[in-house]
Amino acid sequence: MQQHEQQAIENWLAGKTGKPVALHNVRSLSGGAIQENWAADIDLGDEKIEAVIRCDAPSSVSDSLSRGQEFALLKAAFANGVTVPGPLWLGDAAVLGREFFIMRRAAGTAAGHKLVRDLSLAKDRPALTRQLGRELARIHSITPPRDDLDFLAVPEQHPALLFIEESRRFLDDYHSAFPALEWGLNWLEDHLPALEPLCLVHRDFRTGNYMVDGSGLTAVLDWEFTAWSQPLEDLGWLCARCWRFGQSGDEHAVGGIGKRDDLFSGYAEVSGRLPSASEVYYWEVFAHLRWAMIAIKQGERHLSGAEPSLELALTAHIVPELELHILRMTGLEG
Repeated sequence: MQQHEQQAIENWLAGKTGKPVALHNVRSLSGGAIQENWAADIDLGDEKIEAVIRCDAPSSVSDSLSRGQEFALLKAAFANGVTVPGPLWLGDAAVLGREFFIMRRAAGTAAGHKLVRDLSLAKDRPALTRQLGRELARIHSITPPRDDLDFLAVPEQHPALLFIEESRRFLDDYHSAFPALEWGLNWLEDHLPALEPLCLVHRDFRTGNYMVDGSGLTAVLDWEFTAWSQPLEDLGWLCARCWRFGQSGDEHAVGGIGKRDDLFSGYAEVSGRLPSASEVYYWEVFAHLRWAMIAIKQGERHLSGAEPSLELALTAHIVPELELHILRMTGLEG
């Protein structure tokens, strides 16, 4: 963050709160390929706040919500008992020339590659896995209609079918062919599950997007893809192989840290519904296809010149691995 941007936030917060404001120790946080996150210690009168300033990146993907919308979701989740950083202030885009909001900073780490291997973090892994299930159930208890979330479109058809149709249109217009993804989309359509009542779905609930310390979960992060959808979509996303960070086996099926049975039992504690592995399997296939589509779009941000980035370029290189896994999951071993 530039010095003039820091000063602009200080002036804006002072005007908003009527108190003297000073930002200290402002530093970029790792992660956030789609958004920028800055840690800051804020002196607000006599109060000291450990905060995160979350801003738009120079470019974004079309599926991503705005910072104002993400802030509204954070407030709704916080009010519903979800473990999220406390929302503080929604910024004025004129302050930085881009949207931002400020939230409290949670303790711990979100680094997936560290979390799955460092057993000093969330020492009781079955308990952490059950906690993740409970958090998802609390999110899913938020249902439409909601005046505070009226920016979320209510799908008029099955959300999975909507994804299938949108993905086919994108691939039809794209400059490269992805026949394995086309096959996977056909499989999703052929195995479409029954439509359930819509609920709030995080859509990026995975290892790397929640924080833990030595005791356990401290925050669920990154709400920019949230939508009204089907509850098992979130469980499938969390169980997808993409987010296991090299861990293998059923004991690490949930984000590289736990077993599906623990996730499902935690979910049932709050929701009263005990999902089965067979129900969630469809949404694991769905997750690999959705991540592949996102990875292609991320790579295009780099290739188009909109945002030259080694991280974005490398993201696109995971698509062949995802294609192979999709073929295996859908019965084509090749």
